Amino acid sequence: MKSLAKKLTSTFLGPVPVSRSRALAISERLTAVTSLTSSLEYITHQRQIRRGGLNDWTIARGMHASSTRPTRRLLDAVGNPRTTKALHVARIAASAALLAPGNARWRGAANVFLGLSNAALYPRHRYGTDGSDQVSSFVQTAAGLARLSSQPAVQDALLWYVALQANLSYLVSGWVKLLGEPWRDGSALNGIMRTRTYGHEGLWKLTNRYPVPARYLAHGVLALECLFPVAYLKGGMLARPVMASAAAFHVANGYFMGLGRFITAFEAMHPMVAYTSAPKSHPAVAGRDDRMLKATASMAAIGVTVAGFLAAMRRMRATDPWPHGRVLTTRHGNELHYNERVSEDDSSPVLVFGTGMISTMEHFGWITDKLVEESDYGIITYSRAGYGPSKRRSSSPFTLQESVDDLVDLVEGAVAKGRPVYLVGHSLGGEIGRRAAAELGDRIRGVIYLDSSHPDELTRSKQQQDSADRLKDGLNMLSGSLRAGLGATLVRPRWVHDLPAEVRSRAFAQYADSRLWRAGLREWDATEADFHRFSGDLPAISAHALVLSAQRTVDRDPEQLLMHNELGAAHRGEGRIVHNSVIEGADHDTMLTDARLGGDVGRRILEFLREVEGHDGDADSAAGGSRGSAKGTHGSKGNQSKEAR
Repeated sequence: MKSLAKKLTSTFLGPVPVSRSRALAISERLTAVTSLTSSLEYITHQRQIRRGGLNDWTIARGMHASSTRPTRRLLDAVGNPRTTKALHVARIAASAALLAPGNARWRGAANVFLGLSNAALYPRHRYGTDGSDQVSSFVQTAAGLARLSSQPAVQDALLWYVALQANLSYLVSGWVKLLGEPWRDGSALNGIMRTRTYGHEGLWKLTNRYPVPARYLAHGVLALECLFPVAYLKGGMLARPVMASAAAFHVANGYFMGLGRFITAFEAMHPMVAYTSAPKSHPAVAGRDDRMLKATASMAAIGVTVAGFLAAMRRMRATDPWPHGRVLTTRHGNELHYNERVSEDDSSPVLVFGTGMISTMEHFGWITDKLVEESDYGIITYSRAGYGPSKRRSSSPFTLQESVDDLVDLVEGAVAKGRPVYLVGHSLGGEIGRRAAAELGDRIRGVIYLDSSHPDELTRSKQQQDSADRLKDGLNMLSGSLRAGLGATLVRPRWVHDLPAEVRSRAFAQYADSRLWRAGLREWDATEADFHRFSGDLPAISAHALVLSAQRTVDRDPEQLLMHNELGAAHRGEGRIVHNSVIEGADHDTMLTDARLGGDVGRRILEFLREVEGHDGDADSAAGGSRGSAKGTHGSKGNQSKEAR
């Protein structure tokens, strides 16, 4: 009985010892199959690279317009259909040659060629490529360099590189999945199988019929990826079951999801994992050089330290108030930080700007610049509780009404009684402003909606419904990643570069700080629950209104234009001015962040304000009242522009 148990244990548990040369031989042949399959597919699907095809280079090359001239010339050369075809023919020949037996040094050159040519062809086949091509590229390059080197230490370092990349790919994939609710509750498998791109009707029906086993299977995949490095514990005791499970996972992906190249591509990393996870005392790996592992651990420790330091510095920058900024404590105990530029003339209107969800008050930079340059209107920009330097102190569960109350308190506390107020809100900030206007009553002269949210959008808009399903997972992933210190790996997004120069660093510091995303996640949960409870019509608001819609928003979803028209209709009444218009060429964000479009928004706001002020001034004159002209501000316009953000 003991001998049987020992035999079973040795069969299913323990390391998978392979020698250095055998690990290289198996890996290069598996990646050769991947490259051969890939190039044969591209050769037989020429229509995809012809004019009008999925990868028409005359269109795809536009994505590299910002690259250097030598890079563009190289890409254009590769993008030429004849060059593309010639490269694939050469890749087919090299791949077929690598399938033959032998250990000659020319195999290293063939591997390097396959790896580099795959990288060069990636922009050419941008749409339709998948992770298998990227995996093959780095495995082939590493295997080729190992073949070309005569130093065992260099070869071991390259094998360790592939093995560590394998562990990282599974580990990151698993922990990212863990942030998504569908994987945690086990419903992800059913959701994937019902999609058109990667789904499988038969397996989808099985997951519907047997939900409990489907849940266990989803959790098993999650555990496999999150715990893949356990293959290295106790001399590789768990290497066999871990690699066998991973192999079964890739075969299933290939069959059910149509990702056939994934099988050979990802399995090509496993021989390196087997070689590096075996105990060094095993004869098959005798003399293995493990300095690469120690060097990587040291670099990782340094990286974690640097990332922690950068995160702390970024948090300080993100929460640092603007010079001359002010603080107001609301009824909920929240501390709102705001900047103001207010004329000394009591009759001059004040515009209070409210941001969208996961947005910063620096987003209004171009608009406030326009207002400062061409008017003396007062401007207040503020960060909602939890954003930027503002702090949420309330211990009650968060609701949208809390943000509405905060805005009401800000207007009451920061704007002198009797001064006309306009609420300007982008996205969710528009909906918060609409509700605050209803509570503030006569204190609000007008509401300006910038591609605003509508409380019925999650019910009426198919696009909003679809994006809502993905938004929560995205927020969880980014919030968790930033809390783990990965903010140091973020690259400044395009919209940050498009903002006025003096606010870019502050905007990016907030974007790369987990605090912004936690606040956004809190707001999204409250917004989703609130919007799903909405029914009926929007209540009437006794104030003028300007509703500006982004063209790309309403082009993608005409229902949004109808809802934006309803926002304006809620303000209609005798003596009130209501305008609805579309900002051509703008999307939801660029209407703020693009200099030209933001300036256009600012111009339209000015035209609206002057029309309203003229209209109300005439009404006051007719009633025997008078309204002074707004004049005089503190400081220069350059300083005012900064304070207004």
